Amino acid sequence: MNAIVALCHFCELHGPRTLFCTEVLHSPLPQGAGSGDIPGQNEPAEEEEGGIQMSSRIRSHSPAEGASADSSSPGPKKSDMCEASGCRSLAGGHPGYVSHDKETSIKYVSHQHPNHPQLFSIVRQACVRSLSCEVCPGREGPIFFGDEQHGFVFSHTFFIKDSLARGFQRWYSIITIMMDRIYLINSWPFLLGKIRGIIDELQGKALKVFEAEQFGCPQRAQRMNTAFTPFLHQRNGNAARSLTSLTNDENLWACLHTSFAWLLKACGSRLTEKLLEGAPTEDTLVQMEKLADLKEESEGWDGSEEEEKPSSQPDVVEGQELSKSSPETSLMPDCNSWNVAHRRLSVFRSLRHMRQVLGASAFRMLAWHVLMGNQVIWKAQDMDLVQSAFDVLRTMLPIGCVRIIPYSDQYEEAYRCNFLGLSPHVQIPPHILSSEFAVLVEVRAATRSSLYPTLFDDEQSLNKYEFVVTSGSPVAADRVGPTILNKIEAALTNQNLSVDVVDQCLVCLKEEWMNKVKVLFKFTKVDSRPKEDTQKLLSILGAAEEDNVKLLKFWMTGLSKTYKSHLMSTVRSPTSSESRN
Repeated sequence: MNAIVALCHFCELHGPRTLFCTEVLHSPLPQGAGSGDIPGQNEPAEEEEGGIQMSSRIRSHSPAEGASADSSSPGPKKSDMCEASGCRSLAGGHPGYVSHDKETSIKYVSHQHPNHPQLFSIVRQACVRSLSCEVCPGREGPIFFGDEQHGFVFSHTFFIKDSLARGFQRWYSIITIMMDRIYLINSWPFLLGKIRGIIDELQGKALKVFEAEQFGCPQRAQRMNTAFTPFLHQRNGNAARSLTSLTNDENLWACLHTSFAWLLKACGSRLTEKLLEGAPTEDTLVQMEKLADLKEESEGWDGSEEEEKPSSQPDVVEGQELSKSSPETSLMPDCNSWNVAHRRLSVFRSLRHMRQVLGASAFRMLAWHVLMGNQVIWKAQDMDLVQSAFDVLRTMLPIGCVRIIPYSDQYEEAYRCNFLGLSPHVQIPPHILSSEFAVLVEVRAATRSSLYPTLFDDEQSLNKYEFVVTSGSPVAADRVGPTILNKIEAALTNQNLSVDVVDQCLVCLKEEWMNKVKVLFKFTKVDSRPKEDTQKLLSILGAAEEDNVKLLKFWMTGLSKTYKSHLMSTVRSPTSSESRN
């Protein structure tokens, strides 16, 4: 993340001051910064944390070099610094800290002030504003301010306990400065949580020192006895106590460098820019709508509603991405990880894999029912196998047409789901077994050691199963079928196409037919054209066959609400404009 993180302090003698800052360097270090870096010579050993190679010293220089560097640096003059290092973090000869990110070749450099004069001015102005006018009620908490010229700032002010300070506390702030306003605002929750953690650690250390000092020598009674002594005389230079003294941590700046460097790296990794060429696809729009609905449901969730929900009603999982396991679940440790990994070998990897396992005719019948929107029922003992089958089959459909009940102990009607997983003992109603709008795949124990030739390394694990595909309306071998099914089969049988290329072919085919669905929806539902005109349109679209018409009508149910509302608004707009005239 192209930003600067800085720790600022309000000095009672000199006002707001920058104590410590960490910046990102994409280019080589500033001139002379790495010229004298000799590992192993009077320098701490390097260590790695989170993929970042840490080094406490950038370089070693002689006093003459240090003097020349100080004279040319954009920082404040020595006369403006507190005598006891209250306005200074690193000692005069300390060159700073640097971290090397091996993955991105980025360096994170920490020192008291930025070396570049323009950056120094930006950080200085943000420091002054964060500790003067841009503060929260109570003077402690987060706030956002800035402009296009001087950058945008996320600032979090806080107090540190000090038994020798006026009011027994000192005022600090941690600021994050960058030029991208949108990126910084989107990073607000992440920055607030992580910076709040750094502040809590600093305040905890300072509180222990404060309580120890108050126990040994209470300052409140002593100050009351010297109430008439001039304030500047009674401070006696204590206003310049350093943060390392307040926290009793000599490694404070090295720890802050590590925290600030990790903060910049993590915040830059969590949000990435993605180039979208053209309008978003229907799958993208439907997925965004479903995620928005889930967010609204989670915000308005009530525990009492969950108790009233019947336990016998399985949840229907809609869409492609929403049915995947959540990140929180995938991060939980599993004591039976070996068994789980071994069991996951018995799964379908792709449509080509499934076609090879089931056979060409059985796969064609199954794919035909999937594309037509008929109910697809899998009966098996292995839940992972059923889930993998649904993961593969639903790639042929738009996300809006997918409704899955992964595994259930009772039959569910077709209006609730078009993909249904059942345990072997579940009884299916006879009218469903004989229906032309359903297909059943029964997974049984194999009677022979090998039922089909092995073309994949993981197919041997499926040899123990026998797959029986039945339907009340079998698809005849000579039936033409929908055009998209023929194209899918042509891509699957072409061994020159890899699995990834076949996946991209599916995306293109779905988008092509979704465009036809949009035209048909606009023509029939919005414009209300007669059947004769609709038939002519289908001929123009190359979808006049019966199976193609059924497919278009089923896929029409997967159109996004955004597209439908957009069409309705374009229809109403001419009428409204004429009424104004």
